[in-house]
Amino acid sequence: MKSFALSLITLILVFACQNQKKTTPPPAEPFFNLSLAQWSFNKSFRSGEISPYEFARLANELGFQGLEYVNQLYPDVMESEDKQAALAAFVEKNNALAAQYNMQNVLIMIDNEGDLASSDEATRMQAIANHKLWIDAANQMGCSAVRMNLFGEKDPEKWVANSISSLSDLADYAADKNINVIVENHGRLSSNVPFLMQVINGTGKTNCGTLPDFGNFCIAEEGYGSLFDGSCKKVYDPYQGVSEMISSAFGVSAKAYDFDAEGNETTLDYRRLISIVKEAGYNGFIGVEYEGDRISERDGIIATKNLLEKIGATL
Repeated sequence: MKSFALSLITLILVFACQNQKKTTPPPAEPFFNLSLAQWSFNKSFRSGEISPYEFARLANELGFQGLEYVNQLYPDVMESEDKQAALAAFVEKNNALAAQYNMQNVLIMIDNEGDLASSDEATRMQAIANHKLWIDAANQMGCSAVRMNLFGEKDPEKWVANSISSLSDLADYAADKNINVIVENHGRLSSNVPFLMQVINGTGKTNCGTLPDFGNFCIAEEGYGSLFDGSCKKVYDPYQGVSEMISSAFGVSAKAYDFDAEGNETTLDYRRLISIVKEAGYNGFIGVEYEGDRISERDGIIATKNLLEKIGATL
């Protein structure tokens, strides 16, 4: 009788353990998809060590789903005397590579194409024309957005007015091409979020929005310095900034610089930032943008990606 009871208890425990294994839920999936900002490999691309056309392959190898291109990393386009022909080749090559590596083209970050906030009308109009070429390219690549900068004027009142005018023009041009025109907090007045949101809201365009960057909140007048190394003389609070920008966001840039032994970013509270993003209802791509120099570009990208995935799975 005692032997029968022991056998029965053993069977009950075995079935209980098996049932527990079957009902244990899998790890939660992050609420966002991950893209790679091409700038994370900017040292390798700019040195010529790696061709920028290796971007899709590298992102695929590292486990990303989306691609965020940076136009200034393509000298074959930026230095071409025939920009339209060069852009056509750029589009064809990158579309083929994205398809080959099963990657999604997400956005193009536009630099060095003129000052959209300039008070010089000829300068501003030329900048608008230059940016329209990249909007066409983004449309042909199936991107959802182009990121632009708002440089060219230091006076806040003029900066706001000029920026609204330029973005309104570009948003109208991009609307029927299914492209969102987005602005990153990228130093000077564009990182002073109340001014930036005055511009975004002032356009009245549904396809004009923001690209909150976790680390670009230096609002020093000279426009230089970093909150990561303490070289910025005046910093806008990054948590407040992301909170104010996220309701108009068509993308998010997770900038990172260095990590501790537990894999946490040493300057920014990533859990707090990602919580802000989630609570706002954002569920699109979050782009990894590693900018540090203590570890390699590849290792920094992996560390940022791992941190995002760890936090995303627990929120």
